Amino acid sequence: MPLRLSTPRAFLPLRHATFRTLWLATLASNIGMWVQNTGAGWLMTSLDPAPLMVSMVQVASMLPVFLLALPAGALADIIDRRAFLLGAQAWILVMALILSGLTATGALGPWGLLLLTFGIGAGSAMNFPAWAATTNELVPREDLVGAIALNGIGFNLARALGPAIGGFAIAAAGAQAAFALNAVSFLVLILALVFWRRPAVPRGRVPKENLVSAMRAGVRFVSASPAMRAAILRACTFFLFSAAVWGLLPLFVRERLNLGPEAFGLMLGVMGGSAVAAGFALPALRNRLDRSSTVFWASLAICLAMGILALSHHWLPAALGMLIYGAAWIAAGSTLSASAQLAAPAWVRARAIAIYQLSFFGVMALGSALAGWIGGRFGVPPALGAAAIGGALAAILVRGWRIDSVALIEGPPAATSEPKPAPVPEPQPEAPAESLQAQLGERSGRILEAVRYRIDPAQRAAFLAAMQEVRRVRLRSGAVSWRLYEDVAHPDRWVELWAVESWTEHLREETRRTDWDRAALARAAALHRADGPPDAARFLNVVP
Repeated sequence: MPLRLSTPRAFLPLRHATFRTLWLATLASNIGMWVQNTGAGWLMTSLDPAPLMVSMVQVASMLPVFLLALPAGALADIIDRRAFLLGAQAWILVMALILSGLTATGALGPWGLLLLTFGIGAGSAMNFPAWAATTNELVPREDLVGAIALNGIGFNLARALGPAIGGFAIAAAGAQAAFALNAVSFLVLILALVFWRRPAVPRGRVPKENLVSAMRAGVRFVSASPAMRAAILRACTFFLFSAAVWGLLPLFVRERLNLGPEAFGLMLGVMGGSAVAAGFALPALRNRLDRSSTVFWASLAICLAMGILALSHHWLPAALGMLIYGAAWIAAGSTLSASAQLAAPAWVRARAIAIYQLSFFGVMALGSALAGWIGGRFGVPPALGAAAIGGALAAILVRGWRIDSVALIEGPPAATSEPKPAPVPEPQPEAPAESLQAQLGERSGRILEAVRYRIDPAQRAAFLAAMQEVRRVRLRSGAVSWRLYEDVAHPDRWVELWAVESWTEHLREETRRTDWDRAALARAAALHRADGPPDAARFLNVVP
């Protein structure tokens, strides 16, 4: 009987051809990005070896995500993602070619390096939320968590290979060779995107959102989503302190270990290889630990790794520290990313992921800068030690913020539905518009919506608890304000009021609701004791 080998669980998403092609192309571009980062970090140690300037290379690559991620996520939600991704890759290609040319001619100074690194980071900032949101289109839901983890494995495989390649390229042909390799790698991804035939997304009756409105809706969704807020908080505390390694590693290798660029690349390669191995082990780890516990123990492990680095004088214990660092990084990073993606529905996914990414990239830029400042004042080892202690304390403080569940309510009660307002009147025959939305649209002014409930006073506590989740549903769906009023003279009568920006935003509310949202609305409606559903109405603001 022939021996049949089963596919490792970590590789199952690769059975989908389009995902496989884009994953491989993204792997190539990520390798190029790490070759670029290695070259930039090492080049700065020659142009200006001050700890602050060396750490500013990491700041320059991360800060654009903090500045541009939200508009990038909004654009990725409202325009064709394939065209958007192609534009981002083309921008990075141009920046990489300019950087390589200036370095080769000797015309690049430290501030020019930071500026072009910022430019490449800007392209990456535009790319990150669009690619993360695209994953849901390439694999079915049952493979989504595996695909997210596989993206993390690919990223860390690139981190294992890229720095090593970059280190040897720098030693053989200078930093310009590393920058040229980055440009070539992005050509691979551009070709893969050119041949990707993305299925047409059906256009509904509601007009597409404009950029500013889309950004506001994304912020409102995240602020009203406990799962997203928890993922962002846990990510910020993790990445703020762990960023010290990214900012100080070039100087640590050069000054503390007295080694060259090959050793710098190999140190990053050890970290990346460990992360890849840990990525394969994550499916088994998920059977033993929930997501919150995984992030907590990974946070403590990464602090242990930074403590080992702070005490190291030889490459061997330093390599052990990088080994632990890489495994902890992928365990926490991929778990937090999966939690953020699972907490966001399709209509707002790129924006929600963008806010998540700008948060942790922002604190990584801050963490790298702070580590560089402390390193300049007190030395690199004390800066790493301070990051280790601070990270451990922060992990303990935020452990109670759970990221395990995106919703806690059950399905809607039987034969119960959410309250509906009266039917929308049709437009007048003489009007050239095709629907009422064209008569009102984005310029209608705010719409006030109301639902009236009759609640048994004995059910008051249960109703208030249900309305807390209803409040979050309304705000996630686009409400700019929400209130609940109790009739003073008749304690069984309640009015729920919320406002949206325009008539078009009101029409978008229904399309934005998930099954969990509808279940929450239905649970509140089930407490209504009168015949028929709660009375719902909407009002147009007619006084400026």
